[in-house]
Amino acid sequence: MARAGDGQADSLFDAAGEEAARAAAPLAVRMRPSSLDGVIGQRHLTGPGTPFRKLVDHDAAMSVVLWGPPGTGKTTLAHVVSEVTRRRFTELSAVTAGVKDVRAAIDAARRDLGLTGTQTVLFIDEVHRFNKAQQDALLPAVENRWVSFIGATTENPFFSVVGPLLSRSLLLTLQPLSDDDIREVISRALADERGLGGSVTLAAGAADHLVLLAGGDARRALTYLESAALGQPAGAEIGLAALERAVDRAAVRYDRGGDQHYDVISAFIKSIRGSDADAALHYLARMIEAGEDPRFIARRLIVHASEDIGLADPTALQAAVAAAHAVEFVGLPEARINLAQATIHLSLAPKSNAVIKAITAAAADVRAGLTGPVPSHLRDSHYPGASRLGHGRGYSYPHDQEEGIVAQQYAPDALTGREYYQPSRHGAEARYAERAERIRAILGRAPRPGVPPDPGEAGER
Repeated sequence: MARAGDGQADSLFDAAGEEAARAAAPLAVRMRPSSLDGVIGQRHLTGPGTPFRKLVDHDAAMSVVLWGPPGTGKTTLAHVVSEVTRRRFTELSAVTAGVKDVRAAIDAARRDLGLTGTQTVLFIDEVHRFNKAQQDALLPAVENRWVSFIGATTENPFFSVVGPLLSRSLLLTLQPLSDDDIREVISRALADERGLGGSVTLAAGAADHLVLLAGGDARRALTYLESAALGQPAGAEIGLAALERAVDRAAVRYDRGGDQHYDVISAFIKSIRGSDADAALHYLARMIEAGEDPRFIARRLIVHASEDIGLADPTALQAAVAAAHAVEFVGLPEARINLAQATIHLSLAPKSNAVIKAITAAAADVRAGLTGPVPSHLRDSHYPGASRLGHGRGYSYPHDQEEGIVAQQYAPDALTGREYYQPSRHGAEARYAERAERIRAILGRAPRPGVPPDPGEAGER
């Protein structure tokens, strides 16, 4: 028989247990806000009048897929929804859960809804890791609103989430946190009683390094901060050396807005142009470790693939674009492998700057006024009255010829004989050079005396 006061004792015991659990939780967990206004960053999702804010403010049933890089607030937003709407929070990880776990969570949510009216937020982390059968198991609960479903993914949901589930969900895209956002996350954790409560401070150099290490990931910033604060006496200031020891990451001298940014990317491109894959990989690693935006690196690879390789290896542009897509779909740290693959490919590829020289020479002629009217036989002849103007008259259709090439004038009169594309004999471009010569012979084009205007310094040398 229960004794008087047992219920009160159990409540006190439970409260003490919850308090102990909160104290033992990681800093990133302790610092989760309890309202949308407390969320740092993602104001395009949490600001007044936004669709997500309306769902939360009106306590509406919801099905949401949150897509964004790690540490941008996907789990935090799910917790905030549960807190604000007072719904039971159930979390499953797609890494470890199966269909049985999903169905058990849904059954428990239905029971609570039927017996007590309590609604449930079912949060599925890494939902892209669920196979089709596992994702299909969520559909009845989403369709009948037995749960408020929130799925989190770091991968493009159009490729990784089944259509029926995606069509029933509001897709929200989260952005990497800015440097200012990360600074606010750190400052709040240093001062807030839920965090470090002012027990330590962070030197300016250490704070800058921590922001770079975070790379827009709030969870990473708080994890590193907690590691650096561990064992520090009250009132201690954490300097750069202490932070480096705590996270085992040396500070890379690199200012994303200053000389290092331009010097390192310049050395990176020039190493690829010089076919030194090892040096290029060094500069790539240096940028990634310093927190450089991987999209910036990917853009430079795409430009370089045409500027310094071009048709000497046509697959170089494909490799660079594929790496850029990988950066968007996968994100760091994994995308560093894709960037490295593209870097090696471009470094080892045969080189040619014929493409940039060609477009630069063509543009120089246009700027110099060498344009002239389009030849009459090439003009559009599809609109009424075009035939009366003689447009299209005399045009020969290349596909009617055996070789698919017709000897007729294509350039304006002022540019007849100009040859902008001067292919190298490097790699695959040797084949293009031979074909260009054969085509020009068929077209009957004898170059005018002289050469096209010197394009000068084409691109960065």
